[in-house]
Amino acid sequence: MVVDFTAPLWLWNGKGAWYFVTLPVDQSQIIKMAVPRRGWGSVRVKARIGGTSWATSIFPDSKSGAYLLPVKADVRKAEGLDPGDTVEVSVSVDI
Repeated sequence: MVVDFTAPLWLWNGKGAWYFVTLPVDQSQIIKMAVPRRGWGSVRVKARIGGTSWATSIFPDSKSGAYLLPVKADVRKAEGLDPGDTVEVSVSVDI
């Protein structure tokens, strides 16, 4: 299953500097129903923004009902991303 979407990059307000992109709620619900989850409800994925791909996990957000994709510093640097930038994302989930 591949989910392609556009969303803003945002900085989590808490300990540490974690950056995320929020998957669409409708696609998150499909993933939740179709894919076995691991600890904390995480799901392993391969993500791509621009020309940068990486393996990671998405995590459920109880407030929004969507999954959150963490975007690590190497990806942000390679793609020249700052908080608030709108990014085109592709997430591949193995079913």
